[in-house]
Amino acid sequence: MRESEQPKVRSLDARSLRGLAHPLRMQLLDALRFGGPATASQLAEKLGESSGSTSYHLRQLAAHGFVEDAPERGKGRERWWKAAVHGLEFDDALLRDPNPAVRGAADLYLHEVATTQTRELSTWLGTREEWSDAWNRSTDMSSWTLRLTPQLASELAHKMHDLIDSYRDRPDVADNPEASTVRVQSRTFPMSTD
Repeated sequence: MRESEQPKVRSLDARSLRGLAHPLRMQLLDALRFGGPATASQLAEKLGESSGSTSYHLRQLAAHGFVEDAPERGKGRERWWKAAVHGLEFDDALLRDPNPAVRGAADLYLHEVATTQTRELSTWLGTREEWSDAWNRSTDMSSWTLRLTPQLASELAHKMHDLIDSYRDRPDVADNPEASTVRVQSRTFPMSTD
């Protein structure tokens, strides 16, 4: 894969985070990232919002470089949008930013990510009978409890990321009719055992 074809991962900084940290904006970006180009009206219908609201938030996302026009799709006055990024990278230093507005945006962003992941899992559980037996046997919803230091927890997360990345863009699944988009979610966090 050439560098120009590599998925663009956006590192969030204080300014871009404040432009993204809104539940509808995050939903719009995900809808474009995973569903492909769409109009504000199509996105409004999909998300149960008004087209005025989706149009406004799409323009805000565009101002921060998260989405862009898809002129190859438009006809006449119809404006199509597409994701300008395919991944987001969050720096936990944003949670310690001296500006309370940045810390608030970081907190909102992380809570919305957690809510989205929970919603995706719930959707899978509610629709699993629509999938083949092979897919139902291939899913995983596991949980482990380990005793680790912060350094070991970080090492574990990095190793998991590296393993998952090794499955990205495999040529043996590109045209395979059995292939489907798969969401892999990972959470590593400390918990009190009191």
